[in-house]
Parts: sequence; structure tokens; C-alpha cells
Amino acid sequence: MAADELARLAALLADRSRAQFCLSLMDGRAWTAGELAEVARVSPATASEHLTRLVAGGLLGERRQGRHRYLQLAGPRVADLLEHLLGYVGPTTPGRSLKASTASTALARGRTCYDHLAGRLGVAITDAMAGRNLLDADLLVTDEGIGWLADHLHADFSTTRRPIGKACLDWTERRSHLAGAAGAHICAHLHAQGWVRKVGTGRAVKVTPAGERALEDLLGISGL
Repeated sequence: MAADELARLAALLADRSRAQFCLSLMDGRAWTAGELAEVARVSPATASEHLTRLVAGGLLGERRQGRHRYLQLAGPRVADLLEHLLGYVGPTTPGRSLKASTASTALARGRTCYDHLAGRLGVAITDAMAGRNLLDADLLVTDEGIGWLADHLHADFSTTRRPIGKACLDWTERRSHLAGAAGAHICAHLHAQGWVRKVGTGRAVKVTPAGERALEDLLGISGL
């Protein structure tokens, strides 16, 4: 029954360590079980037990390479779910350390949400594309948008099975940003061109000077 499945899903995230594992994996990378244990501050044995539950529950996927066990989110749908849940949680409570506040500010400015861009950067790109009729009101990519992405960002969606464009609720901006195959391609292209770069080891990204010029030329975006 639907109620049973919903309760099962809620139970998977109703543990701080399991929730931390999922949030850490929202950067789209595969992490080792040891790395996840360290970030959640639990023992390797405890981490292994929690990770096994998350894999069995369909939230995480795993692969083994040598003696290492690598974990990552099971797919973009899981990232979308987590981003939506964060939107319901709301801003974290005050009184955090300076380091935590700085990290939170960096995430709000720009970050990866699994394989696409979020935060003010992701929303600014989405708004600019919508303003040029590259996206419709539901953030589906228009025919004009398909052509623009092909011409300017060398995108080819002819073989993708994913939705080309879809809305993903941004938990810091409380608005939607672009996800789907188009969102993933934009994120990958900006990284490949050196227009954005990672900040530290988490999900935060920063627009480079070259990226500022490119985004203003392509979409009229400035002041990020």
C-alpha cells in the first residue's frame, strides 16, 4: 500500500547519520563508505549498517572496486526528493559557528544539486533562459531552447531518456531551478569551460571571472 511505502521511505531518512550520508552524496560523486563514516562521525561498522539499509531501500546505489565500497545517490530523482525535503525544513537555526555560516552562504550562492546547478546561480540561469523563451513556464525546454543549447553549449539530447528540462525546487531560494538533461549539460559545460569551480570539498561552486564574462555574454547575467 502507498501508506506503507511512504512510511518505509520516511524511516530510511529518520536517522541523522543516514540523512547526512544522503546530503553528502548530493554533489553527484561516489564516496567510499569510510569517507561517509568520517563525515557523519560514526564508526565504519555503524556506517556500513546504515548504508546497507539505504541501498536496500533504493536511495543509494553501490559498486565495489578492489577493497573499497563506493556509494552514490541512486539517481537524479533521489536528489530532487532531498532538495524538496530541504525546502520544507527551511533555514537552519541561528547560532552556528562562523565556519558553518560561511559554508551555508557559499551553498546559497551556488552549488551542485546532484548533476545540475542550484542556489542563486542556478536560479539566475533559469530565470535568464525563461526570459529569452528558452524555457516555458513549467521549465520545459522550448524548441528555441533546444536550438540555443545546441548552438551555444554544444548540447545534443537526441539519445537521452531523461526529461530534457524539469523544475527542481531550490531549498535556499524557495523557487525552482532547471534540472533534467539540460540542467546537467549546463552544469557539466560550465565546469568544463572553467566558468565555475568547486569551493572546498563540498557542493558549493563559484563563478570564475571567465564565467562572469561568459554568462553576461550568453544570458545577460551579472552580479553573481
